Amino acid sequence: MATSPGAPAGAGGTGRGGRPRPAPGTGDAARRSPRPTREELAAAAERTIPDVIAPGLDVLFVGINPGLWSAATGWHFARPGNRFWPALHRGGFTPRLLHPSEQGELPGLGLGITNMVARASARADELTAAELVEGAKILAGKVERYRPRWVAVVGVTAYRIGFARPKAAFGPQPEPLAGARRWVLPNPSGLNAHFTPETLGAAFAELRAAVAATG
Repeated sequence: MATSPGAPAGAGGTGRGGRPRPAPGTGDAARRSPRPTREELAAAAERTIPDVIAPGLDVLFVGINPGLWSAATGWHFARPGNRFWPALHRGGFTPRLLHPSEQGELPGLGLGITNMVARASARADELTAAELVEGAKILAGKVERYRPRWVAVVGVTAYRIGFARPKAAFGPQPEPLAGARRWVLPNPSGLNAHFTPETLGAAFAELRAAVAATG
């Protein structure tokens, strides 16, 4: 399913070696080949993927940057083993577990997805601090344009670097971002062994309760 209309994730940013290449479309072609080959994954480096975004969302979730699997398919948090979609469901944001290809359903639920940094990479730790700082500025402009009520960054280390908050912890943050409330969630990557599917779902549920309380 295609994403809702919106600018490409991190529009305005540039990756090393020039402007990032856009990802393939997210419609029928992507559905016909849901599991990228090794060659397709390698070719996906530096690509960008479209945001899932609309004006006035309840929560705009902010990934660190697209992984190669996401860049190859055009779907956010698409790599098998990534726990974003299960955590979203466990946390009460979606009535059922969505597949990444169903990301276009999110705006109808008041939800959206973007990234701190637009360019895809094999690992988030390949990003530079300068990219994260620039990405935070681009995110602020995007929030000012689309006016979500909450902005939830999924990755505390990226948040600390990008927003120059070295002591930031998980949960609500004291300062708004372009009028939106801020929240920091754990990174849902399968590489994050500090959180189980249950504790990750509980972290998302805590945000869901805060969103409901301020609705």
